[in-house]
Amino acid sequence: MTTVASRHPLRARERPDFSAGSEKIRLVDLFAGCGGLTLGIAQALQIHEQALEVALAVDFESLATEVYSANFVEAERVEAESIETYFDGTLGEPLTLAERRLKGELGDITALVGGPPCQGHSNLNNHTRRVDAKNALYLRMVRAAEVLDPSVIIIENVPAVLRDRHDGEGVVARAERHLKSLEYQVEHQVVGVDSLGVAQTRRRHILLATKRGEIPPEDLFANISANPIEHDLEWAIGDLVGVESDSLIDRAPQAKADNLTRMQWLLDNDEYDLPNRLRPTCHQDSHSYKSMYGRLKWTEPAQTITSGFGSIGQGRYMHPDLPRALTAHEAARIQGFPDYFDFSACPTRSALATMIGNAVPPQLGSAIFEEILKFRAITGQTGESPNALPA
Repeated sequence: MTTVASRHPLRARERPDFSAGSEKIRLVDLFAGCGGLTLGIAQALQIHEQALEVALAVDFESLATEVYSANFVEAERVEAESIETYFDGTLGEPLTLAERRLKGELGDITALVGGPPCQGHSNLNNHTRRVDAKNALYLRMVRAAEVLDPSVIIIENVPAVLRDRHDGEGVVARAERHLKSLEYQVEHQVVGVDSLGVAQTRRRHILLATKRGEIPPEDLFANISANPIEHDLEWAIGDLVGVESDSLIDRAPQAKADNLTRMQWLLDNDEYDLPNRLRPTCHQDSHSYKSMYGRLKWTEPAQTITSGFGSIGQGRYMHPDLPRALTAHEAARIQGFPDYFDFSACPTRSALATMIGNAVPPQLGSAIFEEILKFRAITGQTGESPNALPA
C-alpha cells in the first residue's frame, strides 16, 4: 500500500536503485561535498527510468567523501583529493599526461557538475592562483570540461561569485568566454531554490553549458522560472514535531538559559522577532541582523540553512512551536534531503552541522536535469535537435 510518507519526497526512507534504467548517464562531480547535485540528478533520472553512473566524484574533505560513498555505493571512484591532482593543465593548452590518462580511464562523460568552494584548497604554485585560490578552483571546472568534453556542465556557487575577478576579468565571464570557444551554449543566472521546491530562501548562482543539440541553457532557465514549485516549512518538517531520539541527527540542540528565556518569550507573546531589549547588547540598536534570535514560521520557507542552524544566535533558526533551534534532521529536510540520505558517517554534532549546512540542495540538480531529459525525450535520446547548428 502506498502511504502518505512514501509519496512525500522528503519522508521516503528507502533509497531507490539509481543504477537501474534503460539508458545510462555518466557523471563526474567535482567539489562534490556529500553529493547534493548528484542526488538531484539521480532523482530526475529515476523518474525518466534512466540510470546514473558516477564515474568520478572528488572532494578535498575526506569526511564529505565518506558520506558521498555511503549514499552512492555504485560510484566507480570517490576520491578525497585536490582537484588539481586530476586536472593540472592550463586553460587552452594541450592536455597533460595526467589529464590524458584520466580521460581514457573515465570514458565518455555526459555531465560534469560541481560547486567550487568560496575559499579553496588550491596547491597550484603560480602567483595568480596563490593570490585568489577560489577563482582558480572555479576555472578548474572549465579545465575539466576541456579535458572530459561532457554534453552538460553545471557549475554552482554563491551569487557573490559574480564579483570575483581573475587576471582582471570576472571569473564567471572568463569561464563563459572559454566554454563558448569550446562551442558550448552558455548561460548563467542566480536562482532562488525556494522556487524549485526547497523550503528555504537560499539563492545560488548557476552557470549552465550544453553542447549544441542539447537544450539551450537560456530555454532551460526560462522553463524553470515559468514553473515554480513552492513549499513552506510545515511541508518540510511538520511531521517531525513529535520525534524524540538520542540519535545525533534527531537530538535537540541545548540552549543556554538566556536563549531559552528569549525563545519562551517569543512563544508566550506569539512574536517572531526579538525586541531590542531582549537581545544581547552587541545585537541591540543599529544591528543589521534582525533575523538572529528569530522564530521561524510554518507558513513560509526557512531562511538559508548554514552550519549554524543549531543556535538561534546564528540566524532565524528557532523552531516555530518549540523553545529550541533546529535539529540536524530538520535542517537536512529544509535543505531538500530525503530521510533515506545517510549522514551517519559524521561523528559529531559539529561535523553533521557543517556537512548539512554546506550541502547543495538536490532540487537544483533535479530541476535542471528534468528539463534536459524532457528536451531529449522530444528531440531523441541523444539530445540531437533538428534545429541544432552543426558543431
